Amino acid sequence: MNKLENKVAVITGAAAGMGKAIAQLYAKEGAKVVLSDINESGIKQVAEEINAIGGMAIAVPGNIAIQHDVDALIDTAVNTYGTLDILVNNAGIMDNFVPAEEVTDELWERVMGVNLTGPMRTIRKSLPIFRTKVSGTIINIASVGGLQGSRAGAAYTASKHALIGLTKNVAFQYADQGVRCNAIAPGGVNTSIGDTIQSPNQFGLQKAISGAAFNPRSGEADEIATIALFLASTDASFVNGAVIVADGGWTAY
Repeated sequence: MNKLENKVAVITGAAAGMGKAIAQLYAKEGAKVVLSDINESGIKQVAEEINAIGGMAIAVPGNIAIQHDVDALIDTAVNTYGTLDILVNNAGIMDNFVPAEEVTDELWERVMGVNLTGPMRTIRKSLPIFRTKVSGTIINIASVGGLQGSRAGAAYTASKHALIGLTKNVAFQYADQGVRCNAIAPGGVNTSIGDTIQSPNQFGLQKAISGAAFNPRSGEADEIATIALFLASTDASFVNGAVIVADGGWTAY
């Protein structure tokens, strides 16, 4: 039997990279997937590809930094498939490696809006559904930047540290209500998040890449998707509040 048979999963940032790989794997394992991204044509294409091979997928374009779009996303999932079982907060953006001395309010708020406030809002919207069912799984895609001090600029680093804190808070506080909340902290993965970097700050960039020589290799989106499948399945029934590092050993040095 498929690991996610008849489960309903919402996946943000699903037009490419890790989000797309997670959506495809979840669908292969029997889940009905609801895809979100600001890239409307991208998620529609992913949904079409999943449906073409016998899966079940719908695309809900939107920006998780906007409350209305979050409400529409979760409401559409429930209205279409009757419930929600799995929430994957994958959408994220970089911060041009801008250090604290030079970070602007606009950059800080934009990065926090997508990387932290968005996941908070999707979690907040999903928890009443999970609590009613006494069952639900949340997976936040964090980063080794949420464990280390300088894998990016100040805003991205702060957002991912905070996302890990949010993960642990939700995990403990709702554990007795059937909710599990875990995070994955990828290292360097070949995805399109680099497209969100424009004119990187050279001081911050040099600081961030100073440890790049210790990175054994870059990962692939499919390698993160298999971890997300494990966390969403009953195989991980006793895993809650965990941060699974997937970086090929980069942070082990």
